[in-house]
Amino acid sequence: MKVGKITGNALKRSVLKPITYRREEILNGAGVGTDCAIFAVPEGFKQAANVQEAAVAGKADMELLIGRCVNSLAVAGAQPIAAMIGLLLPETMEEPQLKALMSEAHRVCADYQMQIAGGHTTVSSAVNCPFATVTALGLVPEEPAESADKVGAAQKGADQKYSAQKGPIPGQDIVLSKWIGLEGTALLASKYTDSLLTRYPAYLVEEAASFTKYISIRPEAAIALKAGVRSMHDASEGGILAALWEMAERAGVGLSIDLKKLPIRQETVEVCEHVGANPYELRSSGCLIMTTEDGQGLVRELEAAHIPAGIVGKITDGNERLILNEDEVRYMDRPQVDEVHRLL
Repeated sequence: MKVGKITGNALKRSVLKPITYRREEILNGAGVGTDCAIFAVPEGFKQAANVQEAAVAGKADMELLIGRCVNSLAVAGAQPIAAMIGLLLPETMEEPQLKALMSEAHRVCADYQMQIAGGHTTVSSAVNCPFATVTALGLVPEEPAESADKVGAAQKGADQKYSAQKGPIPGQDIVLSKWIGLEGTALLASKYTDSLLTRYPAYLVEEAASFTKYISIRPEAAIALKAGVRSMHDASEGGILAALWEMAERAGVGLSIDLKKLPIRQETVEVCEHVGANPYELRSSGCLIMTTEDGQGLVRELEAAHIPAGIVGKITDGNERLILNEDEVRYMDRPQVDEVHRLL
């Protein structure tokens, strides 16, 4: 493809044509000659936004990128409604590859009940692989009971309550959903498939590569909001230790974590051991951190919905962030570079 803005015909064929899902809140969406999108915010709602960016070498990368955006909205109690997608493409990119990326973006957005409302696509000699920036927009109800019937048809039935996200306070339990390292395990298993198959059975490698199916934290976020959790944080880049540090740093509190209680799949253990990765510093999208006064009650509600969960520690006074490993106690380090960046 030639450097610069893609041609009008390519825009119509490969970018706009795959976009068919629509929402009534989007008054003016993606189109030829459209300079911006226009959104209608229903009375009683506020708008939320999140931006993520990454290289998107294939469909799985696009799915993960959009999923991270939606997860970030979910922890604030926001229902996603739209996405703006910017693509920076290398000269070696062919139009069928562009169409495949946009078709996947539309599929994922439609699954999340989001309309692709706009963006920009250009070819540049400055990149050697496709690079995407996704801005996800959502609606947060100010008064859930009064506003529940004012959101578009695709959102009807959503019953999340808005959380003020006041932050954790000392004495609260720290609860995790699902398992740590899910996203990173999927990426590493896909990259090192051949090498892993020389050591492990195919079923284990295939299962590890399929961990993208666990990336969404919307179900547990909805349950947590109903249960009145005080704070939530999506454990994504940097891994579970980075996410715990960020949560505590933002609130100005300490924490104590039992390393043995951090939930981890055996597939993650095997993949990390084989490639030399630290699972505690590995991308963990799909694992939601929640703080609450009643950790056991929250765990019961999550497990009743078939979502694995467990209490892994406590919020404490002061600024000490401690990791307990049987008789060993050590201080938590500041967030490190994610293992995915080091290995991929």
